[in-house]
Amino acid sequence: MSVFLRRSCGAALAYTIATQGAWADLTANDVWVDWQSYFQSMGYTITGDESSAGDVTTIANMTVLMDLPEDEAEFSMMMPEVTLTENGDGTVSIGFPESFPLTLSGTAEDEVFSVDLVYSQTDLDMVVSGTPEDMTYDYSASQLSVAIEELEAGDEALPADAFDVQFDMVDVTGSSRMLIGEDRTIAQTLEAAELSYNIAFEDPELGDSGLFVGQLNDLTFEGDNVLPSGLDLSDPSAFYTSGFEFDGEFTYGSGETNVSGVAEGSEFTMASSSEGGRFAASMDAESLAYDLEQNKTQMAVTTADLPFPLELAMEKAGLKLDIPVQPSDEVKPFGFAMNLTDFTMSDVLWSMFDPAGTLPRDPATIALDTSGTAKVLMNIFDPEQAAALESSDELPAELHSLTINELLVSLVGARLSGDGDFAFDNENTQEFGMPAPSGVANLELVGANALIDKLIGMGLVSENDALGARMMMGMMAVPGDEPDTLTSKIEFTEDGQILANGQRIK
Repeated sequence: MSVFLRRSCGAALAYTIATQGAWADLTANDVWVDWQSYFQSMGYTITGDESSAGDVTTIANMTVLMDLPEDEAEFSMMMPEVTLTENGDGTVSIGFPESFPLTLSGTAEDEVFSVDLVYSQTDLDMVVSGTPEDMTYDYSASQLSVAIEELEAGDEALPADAFDVQFDMVDVTGSSRMLIGEDRTIAQTLEAAELSYNIAFEDPELGDSGLFVGQLNDLTFEGDNVLPSGLDLSDPSAFYTSGFEFDGEFTYGSGETNVSGVAEGSEFTMASSSEGGRFAASMDAESLAYDLEQNKTQMAVTTADLPFPLELAMEKAGLKLDIPVQPSDEVKPFGFAMNLTDFTMSDVLWSMFDPAGTLPRDPATIALDTSGTAKVLMNIFDPEQAAALESSDELPAELHSLTINELLVSLVGARLSGDGDFAFDNENTQEFGMPAPSGVANLELVGANALIDKLIGMGLVSENDALGARMMMGMMAVPGDEPDTLTSKIEFTEDGQILANGQRIK
């Protein structure tokens, strides 16, 4: 290869690499054009007066409007000025005003209303990088805040102390990456040292008032969602029919809430705290899922009627829900689970109904974990179908199978546990007044007789009632291997029989 050819190839390669970097640069116009496309694709109207001077593009009087469901309300946001500055390295810095208004107005119960909010920021720094088809927004702020400035009902503005709301988030960092094609795919992360809230209201006519003050510490969020082109945010059912998808998780390290107020002339207070928790959610065309968890919750309540606080604590509380949402001729899986683990009360509260300390005061636990299949018969997010359901005997879904993975109730010295697996015949609703079940449940009850004896001694249960309960347990269960233990196998057969430990009871 000649020297000329080698040098020519090297120069071409260097030029290619350099121009690839240039092609990846973003301009202020790229960002502004994408904002317009983004908002308009979801049903918003966006306007603004655009002007440029050097590397800075200014959007004056930038206004975003949207009509909310059934045209009974309108959302609006107006920023006096937004700047888009080209940094010379292929990135664009966005400058927002220190504060700007958000307004929600409309009609509720034939009365016109208006809520004016103020969004404010301190030291907000936002930079966009990437390409017009792949933009990443990196941002940080010392503080982000939203507060109610004015409320109007009818033709009158409510007094300033009638309703006051303030949310503040401090030491915020985050990132949002947008892949822009026929659909818009967004990957987001966020961290904040603290989210605090202050909500107060006062009703001078009734004399009722309330103050809610609290905070969450060490917040994180990570999530992904797909926004299809033409998504109508004013139509709830569109989220399940347009290709919208969301999957995200929010966590916090600790939290506390303090509530005080007056209700019906009586003062009350409540203080609660926790050592962290999480909230995960996902949604797509087929299903909706939630997963909530809170750790080491403590609560204390005082009222004017009681001279002492009511104190409660729980090691863990959780809720899981995963359900199909679209009508279909096919059965779909679902899941539901909940737990209240190691629930305790103060001795003061125990003494209200057990002053002698007769009952064991061990921590109580209630847990249920189920899964199964069902056929969804209607769109519960369609307002017309939902309204028709309330006035009819129709069911929104058919239950086809149910598996009890875990059942646990443990309190005051007794413990009930079990599992089960059932199928349901939706063609046969005459036998039981519901789809006829077939399957087996396995149950174990520990400490029931000792608990009954204690309740008799406390005078809460009579000898006759206790005798009836023991006879029923004798019919449904057999003694287990350990003292004061009963086990039971309850079987529902396809021909309508019910068997308890092999003995027919129906």
